[in-house]
Amino acid sequence: MRSRTHDTLVQRLAMMLVKLNQGEALEPRQLAEDFGVNLRTIQRDLNERFGYLPLEKVDGGYRMSPAFLGRLSLKDVERFARLSGVTGLYPSLSVDFLRDIFDSRLEPALVVKGHHYEDLRGLEAQFKALEQAIVAQCRVRFAYPGSSGAKSYLVEPYKLVNQKGVWYLAARHADKLKTFSFTRIEGLLVTDERFEPEAQMLRRIDGEEGVWLSDRTMEVLIAVDADAAPYFRRRRLIANQKIVDEQDNGSLTVSTHVGHANQVLPIIRYWIPHLRVISPKELQDELEAGLEVYLDRRPAAQDQCKA
Repeated sequence: MRSRTHDTLVQRLAMMLVKLNQGEALEPRQLAEDFGVNLRTIQRDLNERFGYLPLEKVDGGYRMSPAFLGRLSLKDVERFARLSGVTGLYPSLSVDFLRDIFDSRLEPALVVKGHHYEDLRGLEAQFKALEQAIVAQCRVRFAYPGSSGAKSYLVEPYKLVNQKGVWYLAARHADKLKTFSFTRIEGLLVTDERFEPEAQMLRRIDGEEGVWLSDRTMEVLIAVDADAAPYFRRRRLIANQKIVDEQDNGSLTVSTHVGHANQVLPIIRYWIPHLRVISPKELQDELEAGLEVYLDRRPAAQDQCKA
């Protein structure tokens, strides 16, 4: 039978995990007051029971490393809280064991392998400043590299979005929603200019599976042969993917709505020769033209190697 003391401990740890998972900074003295325990108890929670977590110390408080924010579900929180609460009772539940569980939870089960989390070391202060600007609804200014050099942007920051381990800023610029790779943002400056987020744009960001935010989207129909079909039935490998037809031979027709060709073409290239664009025809033509350029370059590359 579980003791009431253990249940209270688990509840405290769960509440702390929820706060950390949501990006909140934990201040030990405030936690001790909130939970009615002494300061040493909270310090033990943070330093020993949460020793497996990627925590950072900031101004006397503790917060989750930005790369790991929002990765735990409510079930995960409960599971980790219970495991953390019994580390002193079961020696096998070591810090290394718990860290392995936590890290494995952070690695999504993708069919496309080779996925890693973006390294944000050295950018923690910029991440925090941007996060605070979003909460305070303050415009930010920064430089962002483009094909013709770096360009200055003044934007309304809406949300930081993690897509397959990479952080992006979803922001409004010139009355349009745009995305910026967080690690490419330079010279971030939080201004005193306030803005009022539009509810419709927030819904678009929350509802979009990818990071390509565009006012105009196009429907793309893709033929998937029988060899690749099981992977597309198992999970959505393309943003906004829907299966619209299944043939007797096991092949599929899937549809998606994308804001940019690059939202879908890299995935199709990965699955060549098993995928083909049915419509729009221009997208299949673009795909084939790119492959022809690649094949045309191959002999020159081979001659160079021989030389």
